[in-house]
Amino acid sequence: MAIVLPVTLTAAAAAAIINLWLSIRVGQMRIKHKVSIGDDGAGGPLTARMRAQLNFVENTAFFLVLVAAIELSGRGDPWLAWVVALYMIGRVAHGFGMDGGTLAKGRSIGVLITMLSLLGLAAVAVLITLGVM
Repeated sequence: MAIVLPVTLTAAAAAAIINLWLSIRVGQMRIKHKVSIGDDGAGGPLTARMRAQLNFVENTAFFLVLVAAIELSGRGDPWLAWVVALYMIGRVAHGFGMDGGTLAKGRSIGVLITMLSLLGLAAVAVLITLGVM
């Protein structure tokens, strides 16, 4: 019998879609600025979008591992799905925020949500390991 992790599978699917969206945004900037390889120099709009995508990938790998481990432990229902939803919203806000302008606040909101989500899930994982949860 296969183990089904619905929260983890949904989180991974959402992450794949967000990563695809971030990738498309990078491609749009590459076309606009006619940059095939590399970036547009220090701090340009292409660099910002590339960093948004890389930041997503850097953090989401750890996030998904924690979600899967907590779900496998049987201690993530139903709150874990809400954490996943909040995290993904934060990552979209961060992606838009990296463009600056009127949405610039999304960057700091996304960073805060990401850090709190990772810290919270890491704490839960330790508590599960210690048998406290």
